[in-house]
Amino acid sequence: MQKDKTLIGWDIVFLIGSLYFALLLRFEFKVPQEYWIFLKLSIIPVVVITLLFNKFFNLYNSIWKYASVEELISIVYSVTLANVAFILYSYFVTYRFLEYQYYRFPYTMLIIFWILSVVTLGGTRFAYRLIEDNKDNVALEKQNKKLLIIGAGDAAALYIKEIKRHQNLNYDIVGLIDDDPSKKGKLINGIKVLGGRNKISDICNKKDVEEIILAIPSADLETKRDIINVCRNTNCKLKTTPGLYEIIDGKVNITKLRDVNIEDLLGREEVKLNNENINRYIKDKVILVTGGGGSIGSELCRQIAKFNPKKLLILDIYENNVYDVQMELNYKYPDMDKAVIIASIRDEKRLKSIFQKYKPDVVFHAAAHKHVPLMEANPAEAIKNNIIGTYNILKCSHDFKVKKFVQISTDKAVNPTNIMGATKRFCEIMVQAFDRISYTEYVAVRFGNVLGSNGSVIPLFKKQIAHGGPVTVTHPEINRFFMTIPEAAQLVIQAGAIAAGGEIFVLDMGKPVKIVDLAKDLITLSGYKPDVDIKIEYTGLRPGEKLYEELLMDEIALTSTEHNKIFVEKPNEIDMDFIEKSIEEFRNVSNMGRKEIFDLIERKVPTYIRKKS
Repeated sequence: MQKDKTLIGWDIVFLIGSLYFALLLRFEFKVPQEYWIFLKLSIIPVVVITLLFNKFFNLYNSIWKYASVEELISIVYSVTLANVAFILYSYFVTYRFLEYQYYRFPYTMLIIFWILSVVTLGGTRFAYRLIEDNKDNVALEKQNKKLLIIGAGDAAALYIKEIKRHQNLNYDIVGLIDDDPSKKGKLINGIKVLGGRNKISDICNKKDVEEIILAIPSADLETKRDIINVCRNTNCKLKTTPGLYEIIDGKVNITKLRDVNIEDLLGREEVKLNNENINRYIKDKVILVTGGGGSIGSELCRQIAKFNPKKLLILDIYENNVYDVQMELNYKYPDMDKAVIIASIRDEKRLKSIFQKYKPDVVFHAAAHKHVPLMEANPAEAIKNNIIGTYNILKCSHDFKVKKFVQISTDKAVNPTNIMGATKRFCEIMVQAFDRISYTEYVAVRFGNVLGSNGSVIPLFKKQIAHGGPVTVTHPEINRFFMTIPEAAQLVIQAGAIAAGGEIFVLDMGKPVKIVDLAKDLITLSGYKPDVDIKIEYTGLRPGEKLYEELLMDEIALTSTEHNKIFVEKPNEIDMDFIEKSIEEFRNVSNMGRKEIFDLIERKVPTYIRKKS
């Protein structure tokens, strides 16, 4: 209501002013005396008539913060009709009420008055809108997150346009960073290139940057990692752009951004596969993946599906995970022939019926118990599932003449200090023994921890950070080898293509990573300060846990292969009689006490280093 009164007051002022200046302009500032008399008589009628028409056209009911062309048209209508009404009024006054002779306002003066009235009344309202918009923009800028974009190329240009187009994103871009000195000081869509990566910290401090977008999809991994390491020290939230192919296709928009994650820091260059070799043993073949609902097994299914198998068999005992994999593959590969089989690898009769029915050409064996502390507490289950279950799969592959068998092994099988690692080492021994007597080509592929897999430290740390900490690490010096799930699955498939039989393939895991450094990186990437916002606590090594993992037997040298990330141990001569006798002993594990189980596994796996309790 108060704003309406203020607006009426301004309208009165501007109408009187418009009338006065229209008269001055019409007579070039030399106004005859009689017109001044008529001006005085006209002021009140002009104001009253115009205000009435303004009211009729709702000019005092509109919210002028949102004024538009429609409101301007209403002003034109109101002023026009008010002028017409005033002309009629002036004739009425002249002939009815005035006894002396004088001149009415000329029509040219009324036209000038009409123009000035439209400009002043409309200008008042749109000036109000501009003032309110400016207030909103100032308030919005205060609320907006200060954003720094790394990169001054196509991706950066696309993001700047996207952010400017969508004000609701609440970003205020403070500048661009690019190592190309020729770009320094240049503008991209109005945003200035402030300098190279050496300026990131200073700019973030001076301009109170809250978020950073890494917008250089074509950069190599080492460059990205170096820039991310610089950005981590700024305490800003980091986001990264999708791959180069999406830039080329024009698919990049702000919704494609994702938070920088631990894989960006630990990952390596993309795996390059020899598709021709893989096609030869997967395309148009029946492929069985055991443990197909697990982290590695499900990714193997995704990768295998790309090579057009004749049929993909996904076997798992746990129906929930394998159902999710089935739905995903049904969506992505609706025409691919696939079957989900719920079965236990411990059930020899069930496995024989599966092999009899489907006659797989290639088996990827990923089913296993893998949690070290849990298996240390339940050693009989580790033996029944990992050893007896694997033996059943190996035997069926031999009996039904599978072309190739690929065993998923682990770095924990090397000089094992826990029951899980020891069972996996015995599986490697069985693979090499079967290869000596069978038509099937048996191989094992050994690699370390997989980022983000079920039971790995990454999901655990993320949950602990989400709950405010503390993040628990067993020992300040403990380290592990890491690779991503897709990388591990791709290299497993590639190793299968290289295999001639009997090999233990060792994947290049890069350098080992300290778990405490991993925890600190995750805390930082989550926007917190390690040991300030989120505490790190050391809980002590768990039963059977090593400080350091090894990827190969110390006494055996590795040989390179045609793939630069896959190495091979030369086959050992393993006697099949030893395997058969051992399996008979392992079958009685349910009747053994805990000490007897550990004694047995110690006899069967010579490299097992048993920790005395």
